[in-house]
Amino acid sequence: MRRTCALIVAALAVSLPATAAAVAVALPIAPGPATPLPGYTGSPFSAQPTAPTIAPQNPILGKNPNNNIHNDTWMTDAYQRPGPLGRNPIAYSGSLPASLCGTLTFDRHGRILSVCPSNVAPPVARIIDPTTLAVRAELVMPNPPDNSGTPAYQNFTGGGYFFLDSKDRIWSATKDNQLWVIAENSTGTRLVKQRSYDLGKVLTANEHITSALPDFAGRIWFVSKQNGKIGILDPRTGRIEVRRLGEEVENSFAVDRDAVYVVSDKRMYRVGIGRDGRPKVDWRVTYANSGIKKPSQVDAGSGTTPTIMSGGYVAITDNADPMNVVVYRKATHLRRGRKRVVCEVPVFSRGASATENSLLTAGRSLIVENNYGYQDPFGPQAGAITQAGFARVDVNRRGTGCRLVWTNRTERAPTVVPKLSTKTGLIYAYTQDADPLGQRDWSWVAISFRTGKTAWKQLAGVGALFTNNYAGIAIGSKGRLYLGVFGGIVALRDGS
Repeated sequence: MRRTCALIVAALAVSLPATAAAVAVALPIAPGPATPLPGYTGSPFSAQPTAPTIAPQNPILGKNPNNNIHNDTWMTDAYQRPGPLGRNPIAYSGSLPASLCGTLTFDRHGRILSVCPSNVAPPVARIIDPTTLAVRAELVMPNPPDNSGTPAYQNFTGGGYFFLDSKDRIWSATKDNQLWVIAENSTGTRLVKQRSYDLGKVLTANEHITSALPDFAGRIWFVSKQNGKIGILDPRTGRIEVRRLGEEVENSFAVDRDAVYVVSDKRMYRVGIGRDGRPKVDWRVTYANSGIKKPSQVDAGSGTTPTIMSGGYVAITDNADPMNVVVYRKATHLRRGRKRVVCEVPVFSRGASATENSLLTAGRSLIVENNYGYQDPFGPQAGAITQAGFARVDVNRRGTGCRLVWTNRTERAPTVVPKLSTKTGLIYAYTQDADPLGQRDWSWVAISFRTGKTAWKQLAGVGALFTNNYAGIAIGSKGRLYLGVFGGIVALRDGS
């Protein structure tokens, strides 16, 4: 997210107790039916490195890019380490019960840490072996009745977003508006709740936390979806200060050294801290909005977590028709003659453009994905084929405008949070293709950052269990791709 993250699992999934011991190797996700589509297309890619955006390291967080779903507090969604190049790729999986691990982070030992929400069981924090995909430890989290009014497949509360701190601790909001701090032991075989903060003191019963992140001074900022409350928690004293926007905030937010950037269903905000310690709006801009809640969207507004760029910019998509990539100057005060909006660049087609995922960035470039047409994966239109589209938009060198560099009109990514490797020059996504038998065929796909052309594609699996439903791709330290799906974790690596 965005974004972000899926919270619903296959109806046939069976729950494991939290005390279940990890096995040596995870069982694979149950394979779906055979497909007439090819298992692999394209050819191995020769790496074409590109200059990265170097986001500042927040001292409270684990090292970039391992600490949250969007890799760092600038929300770049980019890695400075390689992913697969498509050399004899090997797709494999590990089965997990009754949950979907939408955000995947890595501790200092390379182990996967996640919070895996569900609509049929309590959310579970997990440690997952990055090689075997076996669960090493679990901790069950609160599961009160859902009164959010949000469809289950689009409800990201209770762990859809979380962050990993510099001590490898998970900080996750719960469904009952607590903020849990969860620690692992030295061997990565146990998780314990170390502390909790009650944010329900400043939230009503139907106001649920979308996301929480630390600023560079250690204060914890959080936003609620309903009524758009922006809060600041001082974890040392427990003091909480809140500002109410009165608008819906369904995405996470970006954190810079001196401000946070929040997008609601109506406006883009830069927010600092006032003299009274409360959140203070430095500037706000109303973006173009068709007023339509398009298929795939959580609400009739922007679907992106703001992305901070090099050069003093911050970017989102709006909800126009067609949708625009919008770049703002992030400074509080602008030089005479400068406008807040650098550019608004339309992407994809009228009546067929929407995204629910954060923009990727490297240098002056932004990558946007089209999610238009995604439906409830367990509803009557489950498995509907979405509109194709990836696009790259660049800010010009003078910062006076932007241009559309390329559009890929072939690949269909229903909801995945894609990732860029600046080492390989590849954008990694997860797509669904039309199947002549009407099945759900899911594939890993690699797209050239320079040209927008598809380099290669590898089948991940067939059927509902391989649906990722807003979960985000992660690139591990050994160049492997990981992604949470209804059936567990899917992964990809280069072969020999």
